[in-house]
Amino acid sequence: MRPGVDVRNRHASKRRQKNPAGFTLLELTFALACAALLVGIAIPAYSRFVARARTAAAIADIGKIHLAIDSYRTNSNDVPPPDLASIGMAAMLDPWGRPYAYLSFNGLKGKGAMRKDKNLVPINTEYDLYSVGPDGDSVPPLTAKPSQDDIVMANDGGFIGLASDY
Repeated sequence: MRPGVDVRNRHASKRRQKNPAGFTLLELTFALACAALLVGIAIPAYSRFVARARTAAAIADIGKIHLAIDSYRTNSNDVPPPDLASIGMAAMLDPWGRPYAYLSFNGLKGKGAMRKDKNLVPINTEYDLYSVGPDGDSVPPLTAKPSQDDIVMANDGGFIGLASDY
């Protein structure tokens, strides 16, 4: 035996050489737990981002349709169009793949079909324009549960946004 060489270190280094390099089961479990935690945080955040982006797209579309209706009214003695086809926007779909809802009040008898606020007062004076939102369901009062996720135009264009925010 050479002087200065520790027998215990020599055996320990031989043991280390026999074990293959790699990860232990505990290290792999920890890495998988971290990845699962990150995915668990990322998926709901991404879903909220997509929902906000779709809402913003519907608000922009309703604003564009509102401008087209105002242009039509300028050229037709301040009368709103009978439908969205009259302004070339009948084929326009909301971000959830449904057509935008439009109701002209010209010739309408009663206020039953008009969109209404919490006091059951119509939210517009000439026409209603809205998207039924992600659930695809809607009823005239904005306070009703099916209407809470609708994207509406109210105050004759002064407000465009979520019905729950109105």
